[in-house]
Amino acid sequence: MRTAEIKFTVTLDENNLPEHIRWEASDGNQGGGCKAIMLAMWDDRELSTLRIDLWTKEMPVEEMKKFFHQNLVTMSDTFKRATGEEKIVGDMRDFCEYFAEKMELVDPK
Repeated sequence: MRTAEIKFTVTLDENNLPEHIRWEASDGNQGGGCKAIMLAMWDDRELSTLRIDLWTKEMPVEEMKKFFHQNLVTMSDTFKRATGEEKIVGDMRDFCEYFAEKMELVDPK
């Protein structure tokens, strides 16, 4: 059996707000800095989601909107692969388009 590790290092300011976030992965020597992370884990004992959402003070609001939009899109794709539920995934993708329009991430139709 093989193992892999993903590590996040968060530098905090005096108020415990993230100033810098770095990540590294043991596979492929990947890693670097980032301005935000969203990490979700399934707790199979409590049957609930554990979440860690962090972003640095340098994360601009416009980038946060794109970050959220891209997460919503990829969550839709992941949900389809995991469940095969095509109908609801279509609705989720429709919402992603609506979100992008409302956040002015795309030109309005």
